[in-house]
Amino acid sequence: MSARAWTAFAVVSALWGIPYLLIKVAVDEGVPPGFVAWVRVVLGAVALLAFAPRAGVLKVFRGKVRWLAVFALSEIVVPFPLIAVGEQHVSSSLAAILIAAAPLFVALLALRFDASERVRGTRLAGLVIGLAGVVALMGVDVAGRADEAFGAVAILAAALFYAAGPMVLKRHLSGADPRASMGATLILASVLLSPAAVLTPPASMPPPPAIVALLVLGLLCTAAPLVLYSVLIAEAGAGRALLITYVNPVVAVVLGVSILGERPGPGTIAGMLLILAGSWLSARGGPRGHPTPADPAVASRAPDGPAAEAGHAR
Repeated sequence: MSARAWTAFAVVSALWGIPYLLIKVAVDEGVPPGFVAWVRVVLGAVALLAFAPRAGVLKVFRGKVRWLAVFALSEIVVPFPLIAVGEQHVSSSLAAILIAAAPLFVALLALRFDASERVRGTRLAGLVIGLAGVVALMGVDVAGRADEAFGAVAILAAALFYAAGPMVLKRHLSGADPRASMGATLILASVLLSPAAVLTPPASMPPPPAIVALLVLGLLCTAAPLVLYSVLIAEAGAGRALLITYVNPVVAVVLGVSILGERPGPGTIAGMLLILAGSWLSARGGPRGHPTPADPAVASRAPDGPAAEAGHAR
């Protein structure tokens, strides 16, 4: 990956390791999952639109509203509440590690939708090892506990939607200014999540820890990472962009242990080690004989980005 991609990777990995702690604090204080997701998105939209070019946001809405809706649903509207629901039943550490299944779902979706993202060789071995880590988590730390199993399945469903989102972004929205496209996405997601916020408001004013968690979640951990994530996808492709989900669990586990007093079980430790090993292998090599998404020869093929042509779309 390029230096720009690695910088975006590092920042997004760190910032998106924090939300699991904040979501856990909010839901444990009684804030409903749908309301958590809505507040996060509204605050993120306000923060981002302060810097996004207004004309660019309107342009994205005029030309690509259908794909904005698809991206908003797959990247925000569905997975954000699912993660909050899951964290009502599992620890923040386990939630973050289970989200690391997203690159595995990319590989599965690529079999049908994106030839350029199909993995083989070393990268395939890395994804298999990562999947073994997910199996270790589900089989050791969750097996036999219906409440936690429900939460874990909700998290895995969110990971599946996270896998689909970057494919839509790269193929249909990559030509727009990242700030404009993410600002438009957050506006649309705010509208789509409004019914959940109206139907499931908090029973009373959330306590100070929950309010602080929601503010940090929306203002710091939503707007800026989404912009950098779109840059990362354009530079490195969907599969490698989603490798952030192999790194941010480490941040989430450290925060969960040090702040919330979580105690990861043996399956969590084994799963995280396998997932990190899979991340390293997956990042080492790409499919031979295929240019990387950052290759100028690929990027110059179409105005919508490196994956605009058939067989090179995400």
